[in-house]
Amino acid sequence: MTQEKKSGFVTLLGRPNVGKSTLMNALIGQKIAITSAKAQTTRNRIETVYTDERGQIVFLDTPGVHKAKNKLGDFMVDAARSTLDEVDLILWLAEPSAYFGEGEALVRDMLAKRKTPVALIINKADTVGEEAVAACRARFEQEYDFCEVLAVSALKETGLDALMDLIFRHLPEGPYYYDPEEVTTETMRDIAAEIIREKALRNLSEEIPHGIAVTIEQMKEREDGGFDIEASLICEKESHKGIVIGKGASMIKKIGTQARLDIEEMTESPVNLKLFVKVRKDWRNDARQVRSFGYKKK
Repeated sequence: MTQEKKSGFVTLLGRPNVGKSTLMNALIGQKIAITSAKAQTTRNRIETVYTDERGQIVFLDTPGVHKAKNKLGDFMVDAARSTLDEVDLILWLAEPSAYFGEGEALVRDMLAKRKTPVALIINKADTVGEEAVAACRARFEQEYDFCEVLAVSALKETGLDALMDLIFRHLPEGPYYYDPEEVTTETMRDIAAEIIREKALRNLSEEIPHGIAVTIEQMKEREDGGFDIEASLICEKESHKGIVIGKGASMIKKIGTQARLDIEEMTESPVNLKLFVKVRKDWRNDARQVRSFGYKKK
């Protein structure tokens, strides 16, 4: 008798910078979502697909749950909340060093009265001892009734097989939602824009990155199979424009070189990337501009 395949949707939830995107990339086996040491890196809900002989998992990586301070923040929190009633399992990511603070309370309240099973995933377990992991588990279990608890390290890729087993245990039997060869529902343009924004996040000073958006103005495939891409980095203040460009255009060249190499790896093709810098004052507080830069509910 043929074993039925399992398939379903899983969302990763947690406060900013707990490693949701790093974990999703590790589970999928390739880089889809951008990562950074800076909080609130992920802004849109990103869908990736994992398929093996057991079935198919559609992962929804969400922006970190935080107290919104502007229209962009409102969008990010709404993007996280919108996934909760659509999925078969919620993975609540936490750090072992974290106490149960305001950010954790926001996640708990967001999950209140929902019937979807929630598993606590203690990430970065490689950075502390077993006692710290156990203490973290005890703190969180006082606040929420989890279906399961597991410690992993997304960066070191430890505990991931056990996490996959945990996920499949909670998925229903069902058909594939996507072609088994597909790994993301994101378009190449979307991923290219996110790669460029990641390089800006990694290279620019603290006061600028979250005021940065990226738009792909043109993306054309050449006859030789390569790509010509023109993209704009949008910043909020005139004073930031010079910093993004850098002395002698050094910063924009650095961002562009790093982004081009990642995009070439993604497309497996040569890429000609041109970057421009534009100013849209206080765009994060303008709902229309937030939408125009691609931050839309899916």
